[in-house]
Amino acid sequence: MNIHFIGIGGISMSALAEICLNKGYTVSGSDMTESYLLEKLRNQGAKIFVGQKRENIADDINMVVYTAAIHQDNEELMAAKEKNILIMNRAAFLGQIMREYKNSIAVSGTHGKTTTTSMLSTLFELADLDPTILVGGNLSSIGGNVRIGNSNHFITEACEYVDSFLNFNPKIALVLNIEEDHLDYFSGIDEIKASFNKFGKLLPNDGYFIINGDDENTKDILYDVKAQTIKYGRDLDNDAIIKNIHFTDDGYGVFDILYNHVSLGTFELSVPGLHNIYNATAAIITGLISGIDVEICRENIKKYKGVGRRFEKKGLYYNTLVIDDYAHHPTEIKATLAAAKKLKKLKLWCIFQPHTYTRTKTLINDFAEAFYAADKVIITDIYAAREKDPGDIHSNDLVEKLYQNNVDAIYIKEFEDIAQYIRDNVDDNDLVITCGAGPIFKVAEMLVK
Repeated sequence: MNIHFIGIGGISMSALAEICLNKGYTVSGSDMTESYLLEKLRNQGAKIFVGQKRENIADDINMVVYTAAIHQDNEELMAAKEKNILIMNRAAFLGQIMREYKNSIAVSGTHGKTTTTSMLSTLFELADLDPTILVGGNLSSIGGNVRIGNSNHFITEACEYVDSFLNFNPKIALVLNIEEDHLDYFSGIDEIKASFNKFGKLLPNDGYFIINGDDENTKDILYDVKAQTIKYGRDLDNDAIIKNIHFTDDGYGVFDILYNHVSLGTFELSVPGLHNIYNATAAIITGLISGIDVEICRENIKKYKGVGRRFEKKGLYYNTLVIDDYAHHPTEIKATLAAAKKLKKLKLWCIFQPHTYTRTKTLINDFAEAFYAADKVIITDIYAAREKDPGDIHSNDLVEKLYQNNVDAIYIKEFEDIAQYIRDNVDDNDLVITCGAGPIFKVAEMLVK
């Protein structure tokens, strides 16, 4: 079977292509720019096109898979329709793959999907369960964004954007949290919660719905869910109760879990922040119901060292620590800066690149409340991603809001100018953190270079 992927260079699409190559399919694909993921696929036998043209759709192609970012007027997509080739979006194709695994695990939520999926990867892999894993980041322990296993265990992220996770077929579903996001698609929080409820209804009677019971929005998503619900959090009415939390000097969490009135003992992490205690608890409970012994969970959750662009220590600029993080939602920024504050540095600098005009405009008041932990904030231009500039929102608007909230913030457009400003103004033992889902990490790399 010949499968062509439009947008094959994406983190999820490249992983699906690699799975298909491993299954013996003939794979081709296209993307607009060259990348290390394209080169990796070439080396595994895929035929790769840079640029999307109708002639890339050969007559012997049996199926075309495309991402949500591909518009209906895409040349390759139109050529596939003209040739009556089977066309499937990425989420639907991933859902079909999940059907082949008895224990398929889908990790959803507004924040923390990549980290929790990576934690599960560590637990399952080190427990010798040989899972297949799709993760939305670069995880060093699996050598990238995909691991091809030979078992009935399948672990993937599940994003709610454009309701894509409703195409999935999970046995276990995790909901880490629910907040307003992707408001270029959803009308608001009620529609988002309804989508997560539909996600829960996908689960079979013998499945599990593992949800953050401390999150106020998860309380409204259990209607008509057939699977067994397991709630976790600090509140005493949860099934898995997080207790006795404290942090090491590095900001790493140490905590106990009481699960169904039975103590599981103490767990130690090697990643910082309260949010990662929640992520780890979700991963540990998932491991337990998948048959992993609690002592193996305890030993291996501590071995998880993080994933690329999630509180990733990039190095030093003289004696200033430089960290990069993917945080691009107000709640994520608060959590990241809170974790950074525990490192007890002199001044905390945050360099933020807003992600999409819609998110910046609709959540601007929340963004204005997200940076209090930072001593100095630098905002650069909004990263458009899938959007076009509507002309009614600019990074300076956020800077003005921060200024009104007595946050020391400035706007700097060019990355090199930001790096130079940092070089000119930081002191020894300060901490600089770059935040955003766009290429803001390049500033961190400029500094440590």
